[in-house]
Amino acid sequence: MEKTASGIIVVAMILLVASLAYATPKIQEKTVEYRAPGIVMKGYLAYDENIKGKRPGVLVVHEWWGLNDYARKRARMLAELGYVALAVDMYGEGREALNPTDAQKFSSEVMSNFDSAVARFSAARDFLVQQTVVDPERIAAMGYCFGGGLVLNMARQGIPLQGVTSFHGSLAPVKPSEPSKLKAKILVLNGAADNFIPPEQIEAFKKEMKAAGADYRFISYPDALHAFTNPDADIYAKKFNLHIGYNADADSKSWDELKKFLHGIFDK
Repeated sequence: MEKTASGIIVVAMILLVASLAYATPKIQEKTVEYRAPGIVMKGYLAYDENIKGKRPGVLVVHEWWGLNDYARKRARMLAELGYVALAVDMYGEGREALNPTDAQKFSSEVMSNFDSAVARFSAARDFLVQQTVVDPERIAAMGYCFGGGLVLNMARQGIPLQGVTSFHGSLAPVKPSEPSKLKAKILVLNGAADNFIPPEQIEAFKKEMKAAGADYRFISYPDALHAFTNPDADIYAKKFNLHIGYNADADSKSWDELKKFLHGIFDK
């Protein structure tokens, strides 16, 4: 009897260990190439191999620094939550800016030719939905600073997305939005002390969203500066004399809002 009981305990322990091992995310991450008109884009794909079947996909658009480790980190965090994340390369060839001059140059090149920006974003979306682990009917986008403004503009143009989230991104439209095209749900996470986003821009955005009948939420975090989610913001601020800064409380709270937002649009 004792041997039988011991055997049962051993089997139970083995099953428990196996279940815990299975539950632990096993993140597959790799640099991927896809094409937009006239240029090769070098993105970063991350997902949990332990999850079986298709799951939602999320496009992550970088800050004006380009597709760097910060954007890749956020993609990995999404993969750990069970999504397939593609950190998007909007500059092409994986270019990164090492200073504000280059960052301004690269971002302006993209946004000054908005049709090209739409084509590059759409190429990334097409690549993501073609992945065998992705449910093509459940796609969202999120972005930081430059990327936050970009995903809002993609929603305004009617790119097929269930939802978009902007972290400390510009709110002004590049092209006048057509209300009939704006179908995605929208979450804006803003720093109340962000002087890159003036009050009149916030007011204009809210009026635009209401006029379009958009399903949106706007959350502003007290004392949070521009780039409040990026721990490297303090380094950039000191190095380049920029009015930006990391805010751990706003970072944590805004990430929680993102998780609730994605759960809401994908799991209802």
